[in-house]
Parts: sequence; C-alpha cells; structure tokens
Amino acid sequence: MHEYFAFALLGFTSFFTLINPLGVMPIYLSMTADLDKEMKKRTARKATIVSFIILVLFAVTGQLIFKFFGITINSLKVVGGVIFFLMGQDMLQARLVRAKISEKETKSYTNDISITPLAIPMICGPGAITNAILMMDTAESFGYQIVLLIVLSIVCFVTYLILLNSTRIYKLLGETGNNILMRLMGLIVMVIAVEFIVSGLTPIIRSILMIE
Repeated sequence: MHEYFAFALLGFTSFFTLINPLGVMPIYLSMTADLDKEMKKRTARKATIVSFIILVLFAVTGQLIFKFFGITINSLKVVGGVIFFLMGQDMLQARLVRAKISEKETKSYTNDISITPLAIPMICGPGAITNAILMMDTAESFGYQIVLLIVLSIVCFVTYLILLNSTRIYKLLGETGNNILMRLMGLIVMVIAVEFIVSGLTPIIRSILMIE
C-alpha cells in the first residue's frame, strides 16, 4: 500500500506541476473574458476532459509508438528530463509559459478555444504527455496503471476546479502569491527532471561500456 501511495504522490506532483493550472489561469481568463458564466464553465469542462483523454491515449499507446519508430524509453527519459528542466527553469523565474499564438490565429479559435489552445498545448503540453508515457512505463503492474489513471483524473478535475474559480483565486493570491507558487512548482519540476535524466542515462552509459 505504501508503494502505491508513493507512486500516486509522485504522479500527482509531477502532473500538477507540469500542467501548471495556475499558469493556465491568466490565458483562460483573457480568452473567456467576453463569455458568460455558463460558457466559461463549459469551456473549462471541455478543455480538461479533452486533456484527460489525450493524456490517457498517450499513456496507453506510448509504448506501441516507440516500438514502431524504434525509440527506447531511456532516450525519452533523457529528452523528457531536458524538457522538464527548461520548463522548471522558466517557472523558477516566474515566467508564465504562453502559447505562441498570433492575434489573427486567436480569433480563428474563438468558436472552440476549449480544444485549442486551452487543452492543447496549454493544459496537455509536451511535458505532461511525456510524463504520462514515462509514468505508465514505470507502472510495474496493472494496479499501478489503475493508480496512474486515477491520479490523471484527479489532476484534471483539480485543474477544472481551478479554472472554474480562476477569477477568485487570482485576486486572492495576487501577483506576488502567484509568483511564489510558480517558483516552488518550478523547483519541483527541475528535481523531477534530474531524476528522469539520471535514470535514462544510466542504462545507456552501461550499455556503451559493455559494448566497449
């Protein structure tokens, strides 16, 4: 039971920090400013549901994709660790990660902003997708896989609640509070990044030394 709890805690911490719903809040607030309360709620709900489905699909089919392209999980750990480290560095400096979308493109997304850019790439970005694949790979049994899916659903639900109450949360925390939380989450992401890089590089280096 302790192992399951430790795995669930790692999953929740990593997914929450990588999805970073507090960082998504300003984007959500600005893009739904002209919508009524019901439409804002529907947008947040659809964005989190779509993100959950995408993360589950990548978690389940990630290994098949790797086998098809001949990619090893250790290579993904190293690349994922680098991505996490760069994201954590930005968060540690309290810089919000924003989608690179022009004003012209934003207007074209107005009819369905819940999918793009909110679900993809704001909530379900490359960091969260990579983490879903890696966490599923480390799941040692069916029980661990079920725990991972439960954790994913909890994180997406918490993200939905945060977006739903984003106006009150943003006013309550203020700019200083948001910056402090951003830095703390950035530090956690960077620690996770180092763990992924080390666990990915170790077997690669061992295989090279054995060949030599």
